Amino acid sequence: MKILVDADAFPNALKEILLRAVLKREITTVFIANKKISVPNQPYISMEVVAQGPDEADHRIAELCEAGDLVITADIPLADRIVSKGAVGLDPRGTIYDENNIKHLLAMRNLMEELRNNGEITGGPSAIGAKTVREFADGLNTLLSKRR
Repeated sequence: MKILVDADAFPNALKEILLRAVLKREITTVFIANKKISVPNQPYISMEVVAQGPDEADHRIAELCEAGDLVITADIPLADRIVSKGAVGLDPRGTIYDENNIKHLLAMRNLMEELRNNGEITGGPSAIGAKTVREFADGLNTLLSKRR
């Protein structure tokens, strides 16, 4: 198993939690973004910069993803792509994406996008708080415990 991180908007508070878990278990982890971010100098942790563009990191993650991998992303269409390859996803807010829920989550995401486009819903997700950090850590721990 390797971990692929959709790192363009990955919160620093969660990055610290992820890095602690990865360093402890020495799991191959690749941060993928369209700009360079700081990662520890470890043989199993790397950073890959992709071309500028709205879905370039997503395309690269989907390309690298294999069955059994863990992908950390808030992007539900990307999560759908990786789950179809036999991987599992984790949202920065702690939601686990798998074959049991991804189609429902994708349908809900599409409905919400339509409502936003029609002006019926405004605003975005709330800020990352202590509860969200705990939920991410719990989801990560659950997945890493199952996968090892």
